[in-house]
Order: sequence, then C-alpha cells, then structure tokens
Amino acid sequence: MHIEFRHLRTIKAIHDAGGMSRAADLLNTTQSALSHQVKGIEAQAGVELFVRRSKPLKLSAAGHRLLRLAERILPEIEALEQDFAGLRSGNVGRMHIAIECHACFEWLFPVLERFRKSWPEVDVDIRPGLAFGALPALQREEVDLVVSSDPENLPGVTFTPLFDYEAVFVAAASHPLAAKPFVEAEDFRDQTLITYPVERPRLDVFSQLLIPARVEPAGVRQVELTAVILLLVASQRGVSVLPDWVVREVRYSSDYVTRPLTRNGIVRRLYAATRTADVGKPYMADLLALANEIPSAMRGAAQEPAPADLV
Repeated sequence: MHIEFRHLRTIKAIHDAGGMSRAADLLNTTQSALSHQVKGIEAQAGVELFVRRSKPLKLSAAGHRLLRLAERILPEIEALEQDFAGLRSGNVGRMHIAIECHACFEWLFPVLERFRKSWPEVDVDIRPGLAFGALPALQREEVDLVVSSDPENLPGVTFTPLFDYEAVFVAAASHPLAAKPFVEAEDFRDQTLITYPVERPRLDVFSQLLIPARVEPAGVRQVELTAVILLLVASQRGVSVLPDWVVREVRYSSDYVTRPLTRNGIVRRLYAATRTADVGKPYMADLLALANEIPSAMRGAAQEPAPADLV
C-alpha cells in the first residue's frame, strides 16, 4: 500500500469539512480530483474509507484509522517544513562554539546572552573540551565557530578578525613591580606567575614574552577562575598576565595595578574561524558583530581614567 502525504491531507480535509465540495475548496483543487484520490486509496487498501450514504460524509472504521495517522504525521511534517523555511531564511540553525582562548569565557557569555534573545531558534552550545582540536572539528562540522588567536590557511575556513586586545601585567598595588611604568621578561625570573590551566604556547605571556626571552619564572601556579587569580594576586601570592578586557574592574580597585608588558605593550588579535559557507548566514553575522562589540566595550571600560582618589 502506497500512502502519500497528499492522501493524508485529503482524508483530514474531507473529515474536517464534512464533504468533498468544501474540502476541495480548502485544498484548492476539484471535487473530482479528491474523489479520484479517495477511490485510489480504497482500491489499494481494499476497504471503504467513507460511509457514502451519510450526510455529512463520515469516515468508516478504516477511514478513522487513516485519520489518526494523518493527525499524528501531518503536524510533524508541518513543523519540519517550518524548520526548513527557517534554515533557508537563516533564522534557524546551530551555533556550537569551541574556544582556544581560556579567558574568552569572560566576554563570550555576555555575547551569547544577547545573541539568544535575538535568535531563539538557533541551538547554542560551547565545547571547551575541543579546545586543542578545534579547527579540525570545525572542518568536520562538529562545531560551527572557533575562537582563536592563531589563524591558519585552511581550505573552506574563514578567519574573521574580532578585536585586538592588550595582554597586561597584574600585581598587588603594594608589589615592588607596581612602581615600574612597564614590566619586562626579566622581571618574572623571581616571581610566581599565576596562569590559567593552559599549555604554555597558548598563553600570551609565554608565547609573546617569556619563551622568546628564554626566561623562566620562579614558579607557575595554574588557576581555573579569573576571580581566584585576582584574589591570589591581591594577597601577594603571585603576579599574573591577563587580557585587558578581563581586568576592566581592576582599574577601580586600590588592591591592584596593571602595567604594560614591555615599553610598547603586547597587542594580540582574536579571530572567529568559521566554515566559509556559513559566513553569510544572518545569525552568524550577528554573532560576529556582537563578539566584536561587547569585549571592545569591556576593554574600553578598563581603559577609562581611574577616579582621582584611586590614582
């Protein structure tokens, strides 16, 4: 027996309308065409679907079985059609994100909070566990966006610049290095450096400063949370290097100071790696705009002049 979606729609329309003529109007077809469809289904099934002597036209027992099938399947088909329409329009989709930047959680959550309100039909997830295999996962379509500071020339992948940030030295206000206008690699030799639990080549302080200078800190302590890093720094348990957007509140606290790394500072750029085919999707474009706007605002807040009594 071969049942098509149009057959299910026909049975339901005749039942709802109570007759062939009104059902034909609902389906924008002719009464003759509907009658032909019904006879075709009955010929396949070997049973009558309607009690034809009744007015209005009523379903037989077999017809009710088919109606129940129609009432179960047709709403799912309509929902699927709406999903496909949303995908075509760019209103529905998936945004699974992998992060190669541990501190990025500090600005990514505000970005996603804004994003979900504008795009409630986009499935959002963060995959930190893919951090060190993120770009291959992007190519395999396991994730949809990778936040990275290390662009690569990969086929089918576009790296969109998000924003530049400065890696800044953070210490307790009473720390001896707080008196310096900037700090250099040699200043870390006798310091305990507090970092995120990330491989050294992926930390700016190592990749951009200490490794090139061949300087090893007196100790390295790894801490998961930014708030705990700042707590330890304020307690003079060590010093740290953090992105400027992370330390936006430090400028207004008398417990901390921030200083540039080297005289000229160390500025890095973050990128959003996406599949080239996805760049033009409306929700992707909106997320990339937010990913630039929010951390830039956070960084700007950190760079505002401190109140006079805290200078």
